[in-house]
Amino acid sequence: MKTLISLMVMFLSFSTIAQLNIVAVGEAELELSKVEVAKPILQGGVTGSYISDASTIMDVVRNDFSFYIKKFSVKKDLSSIGEGSLSYSSFKSQGVSYVVRGFFRQDNSGLKVTLSAHDISKGESIAEREYTFTGNNPRGLAHKFAQVAFESITGEKSIFNSKMIFVSDRHGTRKNPVKELYMMDFDGGNKKRLTRHGGTVISPAVSHDGTKVLYSLIESGNSKHRNINLRVYDLETGRNSLVSNRSGLNSGAVFMPGGESIMLTLSHVGNAEIFIMNLKTKALTRLTNSYSPDVDPSINTDGSIMTFLSGRAGKPMIYTLDMASKKVKRISYVGKFNATPRFAPDGKTIAFSSWLDSRFDIFRIDSDGNNLARLTKDFGSNEDPTYSNDGQFIAFSSQRVLSRTRAVQNIYIMDNDGDIIGSITENFGNCTTPRWTKSL
Repeated sequence: MKTLISLMVMFLSFSTIAQLNIVAVGEAELELSKVEVAKPILQGGVTGSYISDASTIMDVVRNDFSFYIKKFSVKKDLSSIGEGSLSYSSFKSQGVSYVVRGFFRQDNSGLKVTLSAHDISKGESIAEREYTFTGNNPRGLAHKFAQVAFESITGEKSIFNSKMIFVSDRHGTRKNPVKELYMMDFDGGNKKRLTRHGGTVISPAVSHDGTKVLYSLIESGNSKHRNINLRVYDLETGRNSLVSNRSGLNSGAVFMPGGESIMLTLSHVGNAEIFIMNLKTKALTRLTNSYSPDVDPSINTDGSIMTFLSGRAGKPMIYTLDMASKKVKRISYVGKFNATPRFAPDGKTIAFSSWLDSRFDIFRIDSDGNNLARLTKDFGSNEDPTYSNDGQFIAFSSQRVLSRTRAVQNIYIMDNDGDIIGSITENFGNCTTPRWTKSL
């Protein structure tokens, strides 16, 4: 940990150089499709917890669509829609584009659920699915159908079935800080603790198939020479294992395309540099060799360009490295220092945080260094951006100072133009470093 702190102190000690002009993202006039989701239609004596499960399913479907604020206008409350035939003409006169209904019937096998989505302009059902629900994870069922409906309407994949990996200190204290790895639905539901190290977990990264998580661990204890080791957690088996424990930093790791190798930061050579490691053989290939620390790599989907953080300009700024030619290019000039560059899924843009105006804010820049845009401002201190699977959203951690002695950090979601949708964690300790799963 002291090594990390000393690196940051060293970065901060350098003077500031000229900055680029920063442009805000403009607002476009959009015609939104109006969506109404019905209250659950209960048939055949639905009883007990199944009643609340039915309401949860419909609420989650409604809430899922509300995340796509540039596509849909979603009624805030569930609509009262009967079980008879839909009056398409009536909904059309009200400007409604799509209606989602759910029928629920209880029998000996559980709750029979029939969900359907209707295109009002076409006057027809465009998606219908039947499920048998036995009382386990109503939110998962809702996300599953919301994806079916979304794809029927737009022809595109959504974020509804995705997960979020993050770190929380909720089980630690000031005297005994503990930060562990957690997973949740993209909207904050179904939180699950993954690790129980009793130490400090940092810098998670998810494999491209969504099955494994790399993370670094600072083990608990009072030793001044605690190593920062790299581990991997298997989301399918629940097992975690050591990947690298070379002397010094073993951190900032990300999976390479194909999943057989990773990029990581190692400092066993004396300076923090970026390497490729084969996960089977542990063989290393050195990518950077600079007098200044090079850390925190991210790789685009086809593996052709790496972005990373380097202090070779006198303070931490964002660079890219062409994997074929090994040519290095500086692409950021904003703020006193930058952190955590992350590629969008299409590889065209990079989101990162920058210390500016006495706080961190999230910025976006093209991978060639053009079109810098500030995505957050006057919204606390904002760090650790991560793109959603479809590239339409960015999750990030945001700190709110509550008093001179207390602050709270939660995970928020915004769209890729910087419109804040809201917090997805609350009263769950300080939540940081969100990482979206890559699987759809």
